[in-house]
Amino acid sequence: MKFDDLWYDNHPLSLALIPFSWLFCAIVKIRQKAYQYNLLTSHRVSVPVIIVGNLSVGGTGKTPLVIWLAKFLKQQGFKPGIISRGYGGHAKKWPQPVYPESDPNLVGDEPILLARHSDCPVVVAPQRILAAQNLLKNHPCDVIISDDGLQHYALHREIEIVVVDENRRYGNQHCLPAGPLREPMNRLLNIDFLVIKKNPKLKLWTPVRGLESKALALGFSMHYTAQSLKRVDNNTISQPLSKLAGKTVHAIAGIGYPEKFFNQLRENDLTLHCHTFPDHYYYKNSDIQFNDDLPVIMTEKDAVKCQSIASPKHWYLPIEAHLIDSFDIELLKKLKEI
Repeated sequence: MKFDDLWYDNHPLSLALIPFSWLFCAIVKIRQKAYQYNLLTSHRVSVPVIIVGNLSVGGTGKTPLVIWLAKFLKQQGFKPGIISRGYGGHAKKWPQPVYPESDPNLVGDEPILLARHSDCPVVVAPQRILAAQNLLKNHPCDVIISDDGLQHYALHREIEIVVVDENRRYGNQHCLPAGPLREPMNRLLNIDFLVIKKNPKLKLWTPVRGLESKALALGFSMHYTAQSLKRVDNNTISQPLSKLAGKTVHAIAGIGYPEKFFNQLRENDLTLHCHTFPDHYYYKNSDIQFNDDLPVIMTEKDAVKCQSIASPKHWYLPIEAHLIDSFDIELLKKLKEI
């Protein structure tokens, strides 16, 4: 049984894990207080830090939002830089700068997407303060965006943005291991912005309880639009996704929430043979080759790791985040206050 079955399907076995969740929450609270009373050090840097994180384990859409933020801030005259943990990277030395053609085995897959699409300097390190210091040492940045790191209190932050997926939300609302939450729900009361990844075709959600109602006062909607498919082995070659409408394809996803990707393809009238892999999975040739001539479509995050083993029938689907409401205005207002 997968943890997702326990966390998002209200499985009765999750109740047996609740005492462990209480212990987890107690440790989280002690750690928060230790930073609050300077028993543990939260390091400041010389420029504002924007944290883009989430409460739950798994993918909620942070990386597309970080790319949107970087582009938006550049348009406003800022010089943003991006830091990340570099999850899945196995470099022997940290911090590591990330470039569009970096090796994902060294720096992770998501940082390469950030470098390719943001046109900003990107640095990764498990200790984000080291990444931030390295970034400022080598680049004239005046604002730092951290991809994930809401719970990484060793780096002081001026703005916290929490991203939540409209479909999965907070699961059963329990902390690990009985549920998917990294921190209790009341953490939402201390953030600056709540960004809700929505499906524009679905109705608005109803808040799960009072404290979320308060947090939704800070809430802004985000949705994705699919771009043209690009060849994994040569991204200068593209075709519209609509060209495959009505056809059967293989769909590959090694992300935190694969169904999100599969549903996006289904909504575009594709019939799928689905192939799910763990988040940040490193592919072998046999993982993406099938005994037929059907097209193979994967996420761009997966394509980063499949470029060297892909054939002309392998495509990836780029996505682009769009923020609506007045998020841009409120974000600039908050930065000016800082």
